[in-house]
Amino acid sequence: MPTDPFPDWLNAVQDAADTLLQGGVVAYPTETVWGLAAHPQHPHAVERLYALKGRAADKPVQVSCAGLDEVRRYAPPSRALDALAPLWPGPLTLVTAAEPGCPAYLAPNGQVGLRVPDHPVALALLRLSGGALATTSCNRSGLPAARTWREAVDTGLGDLVLPDGGHPAAGIASTVLLLPGGDVIREGAVPAARIRQLLAGQTE
Repeated sequence: MPTDPFPDWLNAVQDAADTLLQGGVVAYPTETVWGLAAHPQHPHAVERLYALKGRAADKPVQVSCAGLDEVRRYAPPSRALDALAPLWPGPLTLVTAAEPGCPAYLAPNGQVGLRVPDHPVALALLRLSGGALATTSCNRSGLPAARTWREAVDTGLGDLVLPDGGHPAAGIASTVLLLPGGDVIREGAVPAARIRQLLAGQTE
C-alpha cells in the first residue's frame, strides 16, 4: 500500500502549484482536514471543483489565504477582522462582506469565507500559487472529509494529492464565524469563548 511520501513534499508542492495555475484541482493537507483547491483566477476550475465534490451551487467555497495581506484583498477592513487576526494562521474561518472586486463565484451572496491555514505544506502551496486558493474539504458532499493522505487519495477527487510533509491533520474542523456580528456558525478547533474574548477587546 502506498504511503505518504512526505520527504519529497517541497518538490510535490511546486508540481501542485503548477497544476493549479494551469487550471487543475489539487488535494492538500491542512491542520484540520484535507482540502480540495482550485485557483481563483480560473472560473472553470472552480466550477469543476463544485462538480467533482457534488457541491450545491448556492454553497460558497472558502478562500484560503497565505496571510493577512491576502485576506485583505477579499474583505474590507473591519475592527472585528483586526481583533481576530491573531488567530491566524489557525483553524478559524471568517465569513464576512466581500470586497467589490471579489468574483461572484467566490462570494455569491456578497459574502466570502476566509481562512489562513496553519500547515507548512498548505502555506507553501498558497505562496507558490499567488497567495489564495478556492478551497473546500476533500470529500464528496455528504461524506466525511479526508483526514489522511490515504483517505484523500481514495476520494479520487484531485488531479494531484499532496503529502502532509510529516504534519498530520488533527481531524477537527475549523471554527466558522460570521462577521461583523460574531455569530458562531460552527464551533470547531478554536473555542467560541476565545473568540468572544478577542471581540470584546476591540478598539472602538
